Amino acid sequence: MRAQLAFPRKTAGGDRRTAGRAEDRDTLEEQLDEGLEDSFPASDPVSVTSTAISGGARRPPRR
Repeated sequence: MRAQLAFPRKTAGGDRRTAGRAEDRDTLEEQLDEGLEDSFPASDPVSVTSTAISGGARRPPRR
């Protein structure tokens, strides 16, 4: 039987979830399992967090 992992929902800095990321625990667990299977064997574990940097706010079009 697989141990249940705790997924933090919010921190002092606000919501840490990536936009467009699934909220369903089973879907998250399945995605993590697929990532682990696809990267095995490897020396480094799969990163659970995203390191993408936002492009910032969009500028209004010039007139």
